Amino acid sequence: MDTLGWTVATPIQRESIPEGISGNDMFAQAQTGTGKTGAFGAIILSKVPTDQKIPTSIILAPTRELATQVADEMNKLAMYSGHKCVAIYGGASIEGQITKLNKGADVIAGTPGRVKDMIQRGNLNLSKIQILVLDEADRMLDMGFIEDIEYILSAMPRSGRQTMLFSATLSENVKRLATDYMVKPKEVTVSEDELVLDLTKQYYISVGRKNKVWALCRILDLDKPKAIIFCQTKKMVDILDERLKGLEYKAEAIHGDMSQSRRETVLKAFRDDRIDILIATDVAARGLDIDDIAYVINYDVPDNVDTYIHRIGRTGRAGKEGIAVSFVTTEEEYIIREIVVYTGMEITKRDVPEVEGKDTVRKVVDYDQISDRFGMVKFEVNLGKKDGLGKVGLADFIIWGARIRDTSIGKIEVGPESSVLEVHKEFANRMAMDLPREKYRGKKISVRVVH
Repeated sequence: MDTLGWTVATPIQRESIPEGISGNDMFAQAQTGTGKTGAFGAIILSKVPTDQKIPTSIILAPTRELATQVADEMNKLAMYSGHKCVAIYGGASIEGQITKLNKGADVIAGTPGRVKDMIQRGNLNLSKIQILVLDEADRMLDMGFIEDIEYILSAMPRSGRQTMLFSATLSENVKRLATDYMVKPKEVTVSEDELVLDLTKQYYISVGRKNKVWALCRILDLDKPKAIIFCQTKKMVDILDERLKGLEYKAEAIHGDMSQSRRETVLKAFRDDRIDILIATDVAARGLDIDDIAYVINYDVPDNVDTYIHRIGRTGRAGKEGIAVSFVTTEEEYIIREIVVYTGMEITKRDVPEVEGKDTVRKVVDYDQISDRFGMVKFEVNLGKKDGLGKVGLADFIIWGARIRDTSIGKIEVGPESSVLEVHKEFANRMAMDLPREKYRGKKISVRVVH
């Protein structure tokens, strides 16, 4: 496999290929980027015949992008064997795909929805299938493809069929799928160190929502990486895309509301290095297979471990080091602790990096981030006992001078020349902006936040 740049088999290839060659049904744990396509591709090409009018193997994938990538990889693998793989997926001309099928195909790589459609139309015959592969099975279940998968399975022979299931996580739903449709399946797993590649360094940065763009721009300006930035919602993807473009970064967005042609245009620009930053939702990035991504940035931290593993699997690949950074608010730090406990991975806390010169985006005071669990923020005021003030007098002056409700003032510690008091974050901006405009007995007031 020197032609493809392969020199050493990956862990999942070493474990799964012998089982597959032996004809065993199998479910294997393997995230995107660990060589799983090479694993099931080697098994298929070594076992099924070439030059077939009716396909003898089929690979189901959750997204159009992954289906086309699998087909491309299979055809590269088949350069010496002569096998032909055809991609079948929605969002593209069905007539063109039918034409390719009619010319003959040994292997099909397709999405469940389009494969089901072509079976119902009578354009796809699965009666000769010897090998079935379910790629990224957990993603397909998450996306609600179980009924389509069951329909497709009913259109192919059950006896004599070898079924292989590849999944980044072996959830109970995945194992149930294996139990229902496989015969004495072998379970192949890699260690956690191999599952999330050692080449990926993982960090988290504690930063409030109002300063996420500031922290992001610090990273982009310092390292100038090729990066994928993950957001939880399509709306957030669009907002961040508009903001970064306004700051003249070479960025593009990708999410499920975009047309297939637009998504393909963006992905091609990213692969060709015409853009540096891809801003995506989890659904849009599923199956994305690009080897030279230096950074994965969780702009919004994912709310479960499986999604985190899928995201960071986009970097630290093909022998290159990668970095995964998660932006986490104070309230979200427990998610990082849960990921560490669940996986045993090391995720190190990191400060926002320093940069020389002027920031692209100015940092603001984020009272949500610095307040305590009761929403109170500490301030220091340059008034104290020497000014003839006690707790009541200081509180009255602040209530009047900053227009703050008395119930929004917490503990007060009066010192000789300055005092520290708590103000609810709802009135923190008035405390910081309005009070310094006042004077106490001719004395100019200064206020600062105490972290």
